[in-house]
Amino acid sequence: MPKFYARRRLGFLAAFTGLIASAGLLNGPAASAALPTPVSAATARTYLASLTVATEDRTGYDRDLFPHWITQSGTCNTRETILKRDGTNVVTDSSCAATSGSWYSPYDGATWSASSDVDIDHLVPLAEAWDSGADSWTTSRRQSFANDLTRPQLLAVTDNVNQSKGDQDPATWMPSRSAYHCTYVRAWVQVKYYYDLSVDSAEKSALQGYLANC
Repeated sequence: MPKFYARRRLGFLAAFTGLIASAGLLNGPAASAALPTPVSAATARTYLASLTVATEDRTGYDRDLFPHWITQSGTCNTRETILKRDGTNVVTDSSCAATSGSWYSPYDGATWSASSDVDIDHLVPLAEAWDSGADSWTTSRRQSFANDLTRPQLLAVTDNVNQSKGDQDPATWMPSRSAYHCTYVRAWVQVKYYYDLSVDSAEKSALQGYLANC
């Protein structure tokens, strides 16, 4: 093959490969799913420095004090809205329940084809929020927190991973995928800052450590 045509062929292949990659076909699932982009590490460090440090108090906590999975649009509640946002090729029925699709969990790198294998994680758990100041909120504000689609607070993840996390903060639990740690702590601090929630000393120390490596 003449060199001119060989170069043209290689150029075409390179351009075609780039086009496929830009469409996401060669790159696999996005590591951050569809979580609203958290603030930068520098901003998170500034926010963290301003948060009140206080001992946590679980007295009186009840999950039902945070009305969650409220209707967001039409027949779709918060869980269904996040499943559609974070999934790929999600098909829903007339009641907005996901009947097919796939979901990539950035916490552990697993991909699921059944929505029943996916939980919607409150990145800052409801109990953690209660411990950190939400005990003094109105029910309306707790509802807003539990269904917040604007801040990086809700994310579709593997169900048993979410269950193992429970109500733990970054001092005792972090996603197993270290590549997601920076996103996770930036989001955590942003949510706590926006809602004026406190941190305990171990939590703050852990967040400082992770943010120093972002």
